[in-house]
Amino acid sequence: MSSSELQKAVERLHNCRAQFKETIQVQETFDGQPVWDGEITIFNIAGHPTARLCYAWSEPVPDSNRRRFYAVLHKHPIDSAQTALRASFLA
Repeated sequence: MSSSELQKAVERLHNCRAQFKETIQVQETFDGQPVWDGEITIFNIAGHPTARLCYAWSEPVPDSNRRRFYAVLHKHPIDSAQTALRASFLA
């Protein structure tokens, strides 16, 4: 997934401007089993009333050629890519 596609998703979903900051590898397990191993892209955002960072990634939609986009804002209690990912699992 290109960072420009994720940037467009962040800007569309949160009605703000996004600028690439970095991409990091994140691994998450549950009961000792891997549930996620992928990249999360972090964007600086401008024009949002409560957040200055956003964590974004996408994954394929099962039985489709489409992708589901996630764009989680860095604001309490989300303070890292890891907690953004965990929050998306709970949502």
